Amino acid sequence: MNSDRSVRAGKGAARPVVPAAERAELLASFDMVDAVVIFDEDTPAAIIAALQPDVLVKGADWAEDAIVGRETVATRGGRVVRTAVEAGYSTRQSSSGSRR
Repeated sequence: MNSDRSVRAGKGAARPVVPAAERAELLASFDMVDAVVIFDEDTPAAIIAALQPDVLVKGADWAEDAIVGRETVATRGGRVVRTAVEAGYSTRQSSSGSRR
């Protein structure tokens, strides 16, 4: 999971809306999640290469060929899963300037 610094670097000074510790706690609460790692680099390439996950999940709003680490995971027989992004559940600012 992106650190607060890496989120700001990619999305601007007003981000993240939810701090890394809270995002990590939420993700870790899911039964299917074994561990949450916060990375501070601009991309997760190094941590994916180090951890060698069996499954890499990214939102379907990312093109498959743009998912960082997909080659690393696929090369060793792992799965890259693109999951649907649910409308109304984004922390992006809406066009009206309010956060959803």
